[in-house]
Amino acid sequence: MLLGVNIDHIAVLREARKINDPNPLDALGICKLAGADQITIHLREDRRHIHDNDAITIIKHSSLPVNLECSINPEIIDIVCKLKPARATLVPENRNEVTTEGGLDVKGNFEKLQKAIDKLHANEIEVSLFIDPKNEIIELSSQLEVEWIELHTGTFANVYAMLYTNLSQTHHTIKELELSKVELKSKLEKSIKEIESSSKFAKKLNLKIAAGHGLNYQNVILISKIPEIIELNIGQSIIARSVFIGLEKAIVDMKELIKND
Repeated sequence: MLLGVNIDHIAVLREARKINDPNPLDALGICKLAGADQITIHLREDRRHIHDNDAITIIKHSSLPVNLECSINPEIIDIVCKLKPARATLVPENRNEVTTEGGLDVKGNFEKLQKAIDKLHANEIEVSLFIDPKNEIIELSSQLEVEWIELHTGTFANVYAMLYTNLSQTHHTIKELELSKVELKSKLEKSIKEIESSSKFAKKLNLKIAAGHGLNYQNVILISKIPEIIELNIGQSIIARSVFIGLEKAIVDMKELIKND
């Protein structure tokens, strides 16, 4: 199981005070030393955390492959083509969201996605689509001839959080929070089976499968046991833990959890 460490939240800390510290660039050597397999960053349209200069310097100096998450906005795609990361992961964006709330609408954006993918491929950049674990979406993704898909694990993570902490990772209605443990366990089992079956389907279509969103030290083992998933991209929980124990130890701990010896 490969681990992509998303270092956006280092930039979130920096932007809280609008100063130069902490610098996401300083994380690169620590991530490699700790056993990370990839650096993941998200260059959002509103530049709320990672800035263009961050992306430039991280891609230039990282000895690990860089996975650059971005929207399908043509201006952003042009920037990504100039930056030339190892991989571009296309994600949906909503200016009002706290974090990404779901997978791409592949059907509704099929032509726009095709144009973006063709341009990225022309610049020798591998492409992944961040999608919900639904077979019909995976089928469309395959038609777009991308190398990777990344399955959105947010629903799974939210149900897990409600079941075991009485809290959700995103805003939910009171009705959802008041579901019984039996109902929540049923929803959790359903979400895991959905990810498992989608992963099997994607592998049959020769897609490489990653997963991410909301994964943490409590819930990640359940996802890491799915053999078709070969990579996890995790950020917020690793950076949050690093505040207390250091980034290297936080990554080492996560790597230990997800290994499947």
